[in-house]
Amino acid sequence: MLDLAAASATIPATDTPVAAGAAPVTVAYGDGIGPEIMAASLRIMMAAGARLAIEEVRLGEALYREGHSAGIPPEAWDSLRRTRTFFKGPITTPQGGGVKSLNVTIRKTLGLFANVRPCAAYAPAIATRHPGMDVVIVRENEEDLYAGIEHRQTDEVYQCLKIISRPGCERIVRYAFDYARANGRKKVSCFTKDNIMKLTDGLFRRVFDEIGAEYPDIEQENMIVDIGAARLADSPERFDVIVMPNLYGDILSDIAAQITGSVGLGASANIGEYGAMFEAIHGSAPDLAGQDVANPSGLLLAGVQMLVHLGQGDVAERIHNGWAATIEAGIHTADIFRPGLSREKVGTRAFADAVIARLGEKPQHLPAADLKAARPIALVRPQRAEPAEKRLVGVDIFVQSMLSPDELAQRLLTATNGLVELAMITNRGVKVWPQGMPETFCTDHWRCRFQPKPGKQFNKAMQLDLLGRLNMAGIDWIKTEQLYLFDGEPGYSMGQGQ
Repeated sequence: MLDLAAASATIPATDTPVAAGAAPVTVAYGDGIGPEIMAASLRIMMAAGARLAIEEVRLGEALYREGHSAGIPPEAWDSLRRTRTFFKGPITTPQGGGVKSLNVTIRKTLGLFANVRPCAAYAPAIATRHPGMDVVIVRENEEDLYAGIEHRQTDEVYQCLKIISRPGCERIVRYAFDYARANGRKKVSCFTKDNIMKLTDGLFRRVFDEIGAEYPDIEQENMIVDIGAARLADSPERFDVIVMPNLYGDILSDIAAQITGSVGLGASANIGEYGAMFEAIHGSAPDLAGQDVANPSGLLLAGVQMLVHLGQGDVAERIHNGWAATIEAGIHTADIFRPGLSREKVGTRAFADAVIARLGEKPQHLPAADLKAARPIALVRPQRAEPAEKRLVGVDIFVQSMLSPDELAQRLLTATNGLVELAMITNRGVKVWPQGMPETFCTDHWRCRFQPKPGKQFNKAMQLDLLGRLNMAGIDWIKTEQLYLFDGEPGYSMGQGQ
């Protein structure tokens, strides 16, 4: 097994004197291969002249076992709030209920809304089918299905809420355009599924178009995520910067990293107004822990992003170019080693030694990094618009029932008063009453839409009266969603088949 004391012997402890002007950084070694690749990465960074004042914290698997449901203790939060910069090794999240994803917790708690994942090919040094690939994926980091709001509503149906906000869309889209402009990128692509999720993904695309109008110097395109994903996998060289909601960005950034040659090369910067976190995109790989075989490149390249964020672009450039020179020389860890292409297979420590030996060099064939003048992107807070005129026009009441659509409709109609009428019933989004199709498969979870009768104005008192009547009729209602018009536009979906 890895000797953690030996692995970190070259890393300054928190009480070791550091150079004046050193940037405070919270460091967590992580689980599995984390301690090995973190030790290697920090050793390279210190050898390159990184000016860091390191505060080490414990988190991850051991903290879960100690009863911290999110895998992080209070003292680690204190350090993160103090340093505002987090360099984190991969974490093992236990399977099963009762625990939270540490990454999601940190991102959302600290407001790290932008996840920036460069995915570049390093051909011919590393084997890939796409030698011209150089894509940056900018992923929204806090919302979407990762809001983590889930419920079991009936015996058969579970729900996960997809949360998309206008401020969230504005922040990530503007960041993507600002990143492109600051880094000489020529195009920003937006991937959504707005043809199906017209309100949520529709908002993301609409905001992309609105903000994109402020950047006429940058080419822009919208794509449905399925065809966008297919084209990214087939011809990634056609893309430059891609901005996406959370779930799509998570999935496609891993795919993009893998098709560069190895997911082990993938780095991630999580950026927010009050802090930033830098990490490899891969997991903790516990089956490889302690064997000195893991590739530290993903975490090291995240460290390069961190140094740019800290205003140490000169050191970041020195590291990136020394790393690229090492890769170009064919000195490879097992995950990227290819007979006939690679020259020497090395372990984690030896790879770090090879990079250190090449600090100050530049690659001869791979693109050399030019980061001396690189600076972090200035963040712009979204401006809140004036509230829309909001009018209540009905309610969707979700009920659990094993009745047929017609039988359920008769029960509902019997329970209503003279002020509202049953407009439709859907099951899993498909209209099944009135005029449903007998072939439609139904579960025990029904959306029942009630609207005021002609000449009546709906209000919450009417809704409460209706719910009471349904309850008296023995109808098991489980959830309600108010139907509003916002400046005259429906703020609700209509239901497939309507």
